[in-house]
Amino acid sequence: MLRELRTFVAVARQGSFAAAGQVVGLTPSAVSAQIRNLEAELGIRLFDRTGRTAILNLNGKKALAHAEEMLAVFARMMEVGDGVTLRGELKVGAIGTVQTGLLPDAMVMLQKRAPALRIHLVPGVSLTLLNQVDAGEIDLALVVKPPFGLQKDLHAEDIVREEFALITPTFVVETDPLEILANYPFIRYDRSSFAGRQVAGFLNQHGLVPDQILELDEIEAIVRMVQGGLGVSVVPLAGHWTVHPDRLRVIHLGSRTFHRTLQAVVRYAQRTAPAVSVFLDCVRQAVSDRPQRSDAESAA
Repeated sequence: MLRELRTFVAVARQGSFAAAGQVVGLTPSAVSAQIRNLEAELGIRLFDRTGRTAILNLNGKKALAHAEEMLAVFARMMEVGDGVTLRGELKVGAIGTVQTGLLPDAMVMLQKRAPALRIHLVPGVSLTLLNQVDAGEIDLALVVKPPFGLQKDLHAEDIVREEFALITPTFVVETDPLEILANYPFIRYDRSSFAGRQVAGFLNQHGLVPDQILELDEIEAIVRMVQGGLGVSVVPLAGHWTVHPDRLRVIHLGSRTFHRTLQAVVRYAQRTAPAVSVFLDCVRQAVSDRPQRSDAESAA
């Protein structure tokens, strides 16, 4: 019956048997058969079917909350003692700088604490990953805190705050960030991302219209461009490159400093699931243990 419950939740989130089948690894006909079995066991219909869509009816909406609770309870039953017997797969979404920054250390710790737990890493940008958590396609996402409230059935936990700074090639000798941004080619952090919007707000706040030559959504790529001498940029101090920032200057913004917040987002019903709990414990420990960045220059 657990298989049927998982399939039921997938159909409820995806809105069709075909889409749910892609999530749970079944054909649409197999999904339909499992839903029929579940409805027969419960003695009620769960969906109103219109063409290729499957819409929860009133009974289905009531049953969905119970199904998610039952699956969460079953997940907790899998944990014994310190977590070494924890099994199964956890689908984790993560933005690029988490993959190169916090995640490797967290994964080393997780392997020691729960060696039988498998992690399926799903890369993406914050907004896409939030939608995937909401749709039940992934279990957890490590993302930039969005500039809007989350749906009530999602749970978010702040993990770490990350400072934005100006990065320049080593041949740039000026020290005033605003002067540098006004006079050098600018590599922009993609404005469609949450953090990119913060950079745009910073530039607008200070009346800056830099000479933009590129717009990228990957911080590591921006860093490489700056190291190559193409221009300057404002990015969060996040990712492996911050430990030893070679061939560039990192200039703090001083009183103009702003930050982004990384969050872990899960469905509310899954927030205490053993696999989620042990994974987040390892992420928190990775934040606590990470080495200090190399000294950067400060701006008044």
